[in-house]
Amino acid sequence: MTMDGPRIALKVNDRDNVATIFANGIHNGSEVELRDKKGFVETLTVHGEIPYGHKIAVRDIKLGELIFKYGEEIGIATQNIRKGDHVHIQNLDSLRGRGDLPKREENYHGV
Repeated sequence: MTMDGPRIALKVNDRDNVATIFANGIHNGSEVELRDKKGFVETLTVHGEIPYGHKIAVRDIKLGELIFKYGEEIGIATQNIRKGDHVHIQNLDSLRGRGDLPKREENYHGV
């Protein structure tokens, strides 16, 4: 627990291999409490910086493996991801597209 309160990561579904960070100031070497709906608590050591609301890997994820959040497939790992790593656009190919790139407009021309 910190002065700001507990550093929590919430895993919603048993399938999930990522959890959502609910704390500010999560830096390399920080520890967060991984919690699930059943009350399970595990301590995760963070690798890098993870902003509030972002994802943390709750186990090692291999290149090409599906990533699950809230029990749903959200993307595919574009590299090996260690337990405790930030999971975001640098290592995740989202099934809904990348939020940091403008949408590509398709131009279809009739023949």
